[in-house]
Amino acid sequence: MGVTTNELDISKISESGKNGYDNQIIDVDDFFDRILEQYNDGIGSGTLPADVQVSRSIVPAGTGAYRDFSYLAPEVPEFINENCVGCMTCVTQCPDTAILGKVVDNNELENALANIEDEAERKFMHNQFAVTNKFHKVPERKGEVPGQFGIFIDPTKCKGCAECVEACEDLGYDALKMIEKEDTTVPIYQKSIDFFRSLPSTPHRFINEKVLVDMMLAEESLLYVGGAGSCAGCGEATALRMMLAALGFAYGRENIGLVAATGCNTVYGSTYPYNPYLVPWTNSLFENVAADAMGVRMRWDQIGWTDKQLWTIGGDGAMFDIGFQSLSRMLASGMNIKSLVLDTQVYSNTGGQASTSSFHGQNAKMSAHGVAVAGKKEHRKEIGRIAMMHPNVFVAQTVAAVPNHFYKAILDAASFDGPALVNVYTTCQPEHGVGDNMSRHQSKLAVDSRAFPLFIYDPRQGDTIRQRLSLQGNPAQKDDWVTIRKTGEVIDFITFARTEGSFAKQFDAEGNPSDVLLETKADRLANWHLLQEMAGFR
Repeated sequence: MGVTTNELDISKISESGKNGYDNQIIDVDDFFDRILEQYNDGIGSGTLPADVQVSRSIVPAGTGAYRDFSYLAPEVPEFINENCVGCMTCVTQCPDTAILGKVVDNNELENALANIEDEAERKFMHNQFAVTNKFHKVPERKGEVPGQFGIFIDPTKCKGCAECVEACEDLGYDALKMIEKEDTTVPIYQKSIDFFRSLPSTPHRFINEKVLVDMMLAEESLLYVGGAGSCAGCGEATALRMMLAALGFAYGRENIGLVAATGCNTVYGSTYPYNPYLVPWTNSLFENVAADAMGVRMRWDQIGWTDKQLWTIGGDGAMFDIGFQSLSRMLASGMNIKSLVLDTQVYSNTGGQASTSSFHGQNAKMSAHGVAVAGKKEHRKEIGRIAMMHPNVFVAQTVAAVPNHFYKAILDAASFDGPALVNVYTTCQPEHGVGDNMSRHQSKLAVDSRAFPLFIYDPRQGDTIRQRLSLQGNPAQKDDWVTIRKTGEVIDFITFARTEGSFAKQFDAEGNPSDVLLETKADRLANWHLLQEMAGFR
C-alpha cells in the first residue's frame, strides 16, 4: 500500500491496542533516513529488524526516487541539442522517468549558468538545452520572453534500454544516441540532473494544453518517480507513467487513488522498500481487484469524495481471465471506477503463460509450439468489444506509441460519469521476444497491422454504436490493411508476427507462415471488419 502523508497514525488504522502499536506513529522521515540508506548500501534485508511498515505492508510514497540503477547498463543516452525540436517523445516514452524535460526562459537560464564556476561543467549544462521553434522562436515572435528546452538524463534511473533513442530516430530527429559510460559519465550526469532540479518549474505559458504531450513538462504530472524493478524498456511502465501524468495534470495528486491487481505492476511497484508512485495505492489479488475497488469507491462516496479519481490496474489475469467476472460486475454496477488494462497477451508475472489475451498460434508457456500443438489453440478474447456490451460504459483501446490518442482515452475516461475501461497494448520484451528498445515500435506496429486496433467508444456521443465508436488514430481506416505508398508493402498480421520471437516457430526455413498463422491473420482481419462495421465504414 502506498502512503503519501509524512506520518501515519497506526491507532487510526486498527482497533486501539489490538496489535501492540497503540497510538504509535510511523515516521516516514525515519524510513527514508534509516531503512532506505541501508537498502541502498545492500545490507538492509540482512541487518534491519522487522518494523511496523513491513508488518502492515506499507511503503511510503516516492521512495523509488532513492533507488540507484546506474550500475546496470554500460551505456546511457547522450543529448544532441542541435537536432532537438522539443517534441517530448523521449520524455513521454521512457518507462523509468529517467529522461526529463524542462523549459526555462532565457533570463533564468543565463543566471543559473552564471553561477556554475567550473567552465567545463557550465558548458555541459548549457549543452543540455536546445533552441527550438516551439519554445523559443514562436514566443519570441509574439514578443514574449523565449525559453530554451532542456533534456536531462537521470543516471540513477536509466536502465540503458535505449527506447528514447529508438523513438527519436524513428521520428527522424536523431537528438539522442547511446554512449558508453566512462569514469566521468555518471558523476557529470548526476550533476546535470541536480542542476535540472535546481531550476524553476516550466512556466505554464510554455505548456500548451492542446498539445497533450506537453503535460509531462508540468511538475504536477510527474507522479511516477522511477526506481521500479521493471525490466529495461518495460511497456507497462510507460503506460502507467502516462496515465498518471494525464490524471495528475487534470485532477491533481491528491485526487487520485489506485487499486492494483497482482501482476508485474505490483511486483516492480512494491519491491520493498521502493515505491515509484506519488499517489496512494493498494494491491489485491488477480480475481478481486474490481471488487476491492468497488469497496473503496463506496467508502469514498460515503465520506463525500465523489469527485476523486479511482482507477484499477490489472493485466490479462485480472481482466481477461480469473478476474473477468468481477470486472464485469464492476462495469455493470454503474460505479465511478476506471480500469486500466495492461494487455501483454501473456501472464508475464508467472513466466509468460498463455492467457485468453494471447493470440492464436502464439508460443507461450502452457501453450508451447511443438509437433502435436502449434502454439495457442484458442482465439484471442477481445476485452474491448465485451466491455462495450455493458450498459453505459466508456471503452477505449490504445497504445503509448500514439500519445495523443492515449492521453485522450485516459482523459475522456476520467471525465466520464460512470465506469470506464482503457485497454492498452503493453509490450513484454522477454515474453514477446523483442529487444529492450522496441516497446514503442512494437505497440505501434500492433496498431498498423490490425493486431490491436485503436478505438474510443463514448456513450456520450449518441444513442447508436456507430455514433459512439470512433476509429480515429488507425491508419487507412476504410481499408483492410495498411499499404506503404513508396514501396507498396502491405502491413498485415504476418508482418507483425515476423518481428516477435513468440511467433518464430510459425515460419519455415524460407520464411513462409504456417497455416495456423494464416488463420490468425484472418481472425485479426475479421476483428477489424467488425469494428469497421460498428463504426459505420462497412
